[in-house]
Amino acid sequence: MSMRAEEDHPDVWRRYNPRQTLINYAWYVGIVFVAVWSVSKLDIPWFYFLDAHVQAADLFVRMYPPDWAHLGRITDPLIETIHIATLGTAVTFVIAFPIAFLAARNTSPNVATWFVGRFILVTSRSVNTVVWGLIFVAMFGPGPVAGIWAVAARSIGFVGKLIAESIEEIDEGTVAAIEATGASRLQVLLVGVVPQVLPVVFGTIVYRWDINIRESTVLGFVGAGGIGIQLYASINQFAWQQVSVMLIAVLGVVLVSEFVSAVVRKHIT
Repeated sequence: MSMRAEEDHPDVWRRYNPRQTLINYAWYVGIVFVAVWSVSKLDIPWFYFLDAHVQAADLFVRMYPPDWAHLGRITDPLIETIHIATLGTAVTFVIAFPIAFLAARNTSPNVATWFVGRFILVTSRSVNTVVWGLIFVAMFGPGPVAGIWAVAARSIGFVGKLIAESIEEIDEGTVAAIEATGASRLQVLLVGVVPQVLPVVFGTIVYRWDINIRESTVLGFVGAGGIGIQLYASINQFAWQQVSVMLIAVLGVVLVSEFVSAVVRKHIT
C-alpha cells in the first residue's frame, strides 16, 4: 500500500483531524477561563455554602405541613394570575402579528420599516417582565392592568421574532404565483403568506401563553396583580406554611397549562 493510501485510510479512525482537535481544545480552555474569570469577579461569600444544606432543610421543615386553610384565600388571586397571562397573550397576538410582517425581510415595505420592526422586537426582549411590570405600575398604578401590559410588552419580542422568521422561510413560489394573477400586495399577504405561517403563529401563541402563566406568578412582587402579592406578603411575614400552599397551587396551574399547551400544539401541527 502506498504512503498516500495510508494517509487517506488510517488504521485508527478519528473524528477530528489535528487542526480541528486543537481548535476544539482552544474553545474548551477559553470557556473555562471565562467561567473562572466571571466567578472571581463576583466576590461570592463561599462560607455561606457550608451550612446551606442545613438552612434549606430547616426551611422545608417550617413549610410543612402546608396550611390548606389558606387555599380558599388564594383562589381569586390565582385565577387573576391566569387572566393576566391569558389577556396579556391576547394583546401580544394583536400587536406582534403585524410587527412580524414589518420585521420580515420579504414582507417589509423597505429598509426603514424593517429596522423599526426589528427595533421593537429587540427592545421588547431586552427588558425583563418584572422590569416591564415596574414601568406599567408607575403608569397605570398597582393592579392587573399593569400585569397584562407587562406580560404583553415582554412577549411581543418573543412571538414577533418567531413569526417573522417563519415568514422569511415561506414558499416564495406560492407568492409568485399569486402575484402573477395581478393580486394586490394585501391580497398576496392574506392568501399567499398568512396561510403558510398560521400553524407557527398558533403554536407560538400557545407556547408563549404557557410561559406567561409562570411569569405572571411573580408580577405581584412589584404590584402588578396576581398571586405574587399574596406570596410576597407571606414571605415577608415568614408564614412558610402559607407559602408552601401557594407554591403547590402555582405548580398545579403550571402543570395544567403545560398539558393544555402540549395538547393544543400537537393538534395544530
